[in-house]
Amino acid sequence: MCELYVRADPIFYESRTRSLRIHGVVTTIRLENMFWDVLTEIAAADGMTVNQLITKLSDEILELRGELPNMASFLRVSCLRYLDRERQIQSVPGSVAVQPVPLRKVG
Repeated sequence: MCELYVRADPIFYESRTRSLRIHGVVTTIRLENMFWDVLTEIAAADGMTVNQLITKLSDEILELRGELPNMASFLRVSCLRYLDRERQIQSVPGSVAVQPVPLRKVG
C-alpha cells in the first residue's frame, strides 16, 4: 500500500512560494505543487484565476470567522475538501462521472 505514496514524483511534494495581492496587500503563500495544481483546477472550474480564487476564499473566511491565522493550512484543507466532494459526487449511483483534470507537473 505505501508504494502508492512513496513512488510519487517528488515534484508533487516540492514546495513553491507564490506572491499575490489580496486587496492591494502583497502576500506570499508556500504550498506543495500538488496543492497549487488542485487550486488551479478549482479556479478553472469556477472561471477564475488562482489569485482570484484565493482572494474570494480569503474574503469569505474572514467574513465568516473574522480571522484567518494560517492561510496555507486553510488552502490545503480547502483542496482536500474539494477532492473529497468530487470523490463523493463520482460515487453516487447514476451520477454522470466527470473526468477529473489530470494534475500536471509544475516546473
